[in-house]
Amino acid sequence: MGVRPQDLIYDWNREDASLYAGRVVELEDETLRDGLQSPSVIDPEIDDKLRIIHLMEALGIHGADVGLPGAGQRNREHVVRMCREIRDNHMRLEPSCAARTLIVDIQPIVEVSQELGMNVEANVFLGSSPIRLYAEDWPMEKLLKHTVEAVSFATKNGISCMYVTEDTTRAHPDTLRALYTAAIEAGARRVCLADTVGHATPEGVRNLVKFIRGVIAETGQDVKIDWHGHRDRALAIVNALAAIEAGADRIHGTAIGVGERVGNTPMDLLLINLKVMGMIDSDLSRLKEYTETVARATGVPVPHNWPVLGARAYRPAGDAVAHFDEAERKWLSDCLYGALPVTALGLR
Repeated sequence: MGVRPQDLIYDWNREDASLYAGRVVELEDETLRDGLQSPSVIDPEIDDKLRIIHLMEALGIHGADVGLPGAGQRNREHVVRMCREIRDNHMRLEPSCAARTLIVDIQPIVEVSQELGMNVEANVFLGSSPIRLYAEDWPMEKLLKHTVEAVSFATKNGISCMYVTEDTTRAHPDTLRALYTAAIEAGARRVCLADTVGHATPEGVRNLVKFIRGVIAETGQDVKIDWHGHRDRALAIVNALAAIEAGADRIHGTAIGVGERVGNTPMDLLLINLKVMGMIDSDLSRLKEYTETVARATGVPVPHNWPVLGARAYRPAGDAVAHFDEAERKWLSDCLYGALPVTALGLR
């Protein structure tokens, strides 16, 4: 027939693509850190973690949080082994580790970095919302002191530092301005906005990113913005896109959204959406292997109706294309009952 899928689908998404035009977005995979912070998730053995690291690299993911080496000997050993794997295989994947804004947490990251002769970014975090400060009985002076000490310690010991405020989406603007300004002046060159309990809407995300961009501009420093979202209100993917639209440089996610409560932004679905939108050019042919490996290693199954990658995601009740020849059946089946051209993404 000579008919192509684009001839039969009018795409309203392309009416105004200017919001994302020219944007370059990085991705930070939190599967092996924040993704494991759930009583429902198994902490994988090191061989599984190494396989997952290689799959992240194959998918074109830019960075990976590989754990909290200050949380115990097993954690430290796994962090060292994964960072060595990244170094010895000359991966583009950039490793990072999480830490509270305490020297006792950051020191192990410095030691791993020095032991392996490579940069391991310290992602230092502390709470910022009024409800969190009330519950913990933290005065502002204490938050500022911990912020400056933590960021200064990391940078003075030769490792890069990302400063993270937990529950950013429910924090007061004055608190955020004070904390981020202190962190940037102490040497942080990346800041992370965290929707820790999945509170934000897309409009809230845009407002917050715009505000933090203004705070950064006031410092006169070149600082990148990360977005870290959770999916308690099922808005994680659309919030990630809103963050990109507003100017975020890097988006965090986990495979199949593993993590606390209902989980984090699903990295697999984020990759698919960014690929379809033309914002990344990654080969996603191993995406299903990535999700299935994480599912097996963590004990969190991929739901049958999980978008795109679930066993029944592209299984309609009937076969409306049976009368077409094999070549046309392939792309018609791909597009007729699905929103995404999965075969074009290297998937089945």
